[in-house]
Amino acid sequence: MQTRHIQTDGLTQQILEAGSGPLVLLLHGFPELGVSWRAQVQALADAGFHAVAPDMRGYGGTDKPGDAADYSILHLVGDMVDLVRALGQTSCVVVGHDWGAPVAWHCALTRPDLFRAVFGLSVPFQPRRPKGPPTAAMAAISKRLGLGDLYISRFQAADAHALFDADPAAALRKMFYAYDGATPDGRQSTGFIPEGQSLISTVPDDATLPPWMSEAHFKEYVAAFSAGGFKGPVDWYRNLDRNWSLTAHLQDARIRTPAAFVVGERDPVRHYAGPHEAGLKEWATDLRMQVVIPGAGHWIQQERPDEVNRLLLEFLKGL
Repeated sequence: MQTRHIQTDGLTQQILEAGSGPLVLLLHGFPELGVSWRAQVQALADAGFHAVAPDMRGYGGTDKPGDAADYSILHLVGDMVDLVRALGQTSCVVVGHDWGAPVAWHCALTRPDLFRAVFGLSVPFQPRRPKGPPTAAMAAISKRLGLGDLYISRFQAADAHALFDADPAAALRKMFYAYDGATPDGRQSTGFIPEGQSLISTVPDDATLPPWMSEAHFKEYVAAFSAGGFKGPVDWYRNLDRNWSLTAHLQDARIRTPAAFVVGERDPVRHYAGPHEAGLKEWATDLRMQVVIPGAGHWIQQERPDEVNRLLLEFLKGL
């Protein structure tokens, strides 16, 4: 397993890689890094694949454009298209977790010639809806439920990342705790934030690291986000309405490539993405696997590496 930098179209990307054979890209989400896939990189390499886990745009050792508009879904998919080219390949399987999952789904949706199959974790494909920008829909849902703002709505603010930048270690510890499967009921995040609070303040101050995360691994995240900040990662969220505008040409489009979806039973994302999970088969027409892992939370590939690796390899071998 090695880390190196690779030049793509206008972006230098840091990648974690191992193995040789058919290419598998592993795309992380918020607030993670390429090293979040370490167990999968090793398992894939051992099974005869070339596994590559980049630090995504705005994260870790990869470039961090300063303009929020440079984090649209078109930029994020484009980064992966050119990463495949820079690696000397003409096709791959794309795997995505959390925010990396929408990128992976859109890779398969828009470039099925290049991304021959897709494996999503935690976040199901969410098709473009013709009713209007998603932030307005989120605000309406929040008002109807009376639970406060969905955290994604709060992330639209220009200074939303400042709370994370003020104390990266505390913010990261709380995020990993609040979305972990081992965290007791009532202490997990619901994703909704009451008035006068922040996403960070809704998590108990005595939050501990999840049982699967070592202090050494946690320090990797703290070092990366202390150096690079949270603005780029939060800019992904600030592009939701822009993404809706940019993808009008994808209205009603289906994912036709072989697909799989795995989610943790106790993943808090299911509070607001559950309907899309239930309707996934309609939009991914060759959905070959849909699995709920009992007791698992959001950080599924790290919480349950053996189970995720088994399912991923089963999917890959069936292609």
